[in-house]
Amino acid sequence: MESGPAIFAGTVFALFGAALLVWTAVRVRHREPVAHDVSPVASAALATLAALLALAAGTWCLTRL
Repeated sequence: MESGPAIFAGTVFALFGAALLVWTAVRVRHREPVAHDVSPVASAALATLAALLALAAGTWCLTRL
């Protein structure tokens, strides 16, 4: 029964991280702002870091099964 929440959490983290990474890449590629009123480099770096952390959390959850 304990693997059910780990699978759910891992999937949610992985999907969120992947979606955020793709969204950030598309925004940067089209030279559109990732966040308004913030440095473009800083916002892209912070969004990429958050996406990678979410992917790492998802991977960690899924390897704990």
